[in-house]
Amino acid sequence: MKRTLVLRLTTGLVATVALSACYYTSPRPRPAVAYVVRQPPVERVEVIPTRPGVEYVWVKGHWGWRRNDYEWIRGRWVVPERGYREWVPGHWEHDRGGWFFIEGHWR
Repeated sequence: MKRTLVLRLTTGLVATVALSACYYTSPRPRPAVAYVVRQPPVERVEVIPTRPGVEYVWVKGHWGWRRNDYEWIRGRWVVPERGYREWVPGHWEHDRGGWFFIEGHWR
């Protein structure tokens, strides 16, 4: 009797583990990182134009990597995506591979 019980529990455990592995999904696929060897220039000071309406949020400018060089991407007023209120600005980070850009996102 004990053998049958142990066998059934083992089989059930294996089936449970196998099924749970089928349903696992990673929270968010990680985008490919493009490295740049040179440090980005110092951020520019922008003159922020008048807000076009109360629902608009300012998204500040940043240095983007275009055509093998840094290019300033100007800031702009945008209406937040539905359900979000705050813009987390994109920024450059550095590790052993070089400099890479973390995209801005809504929170």
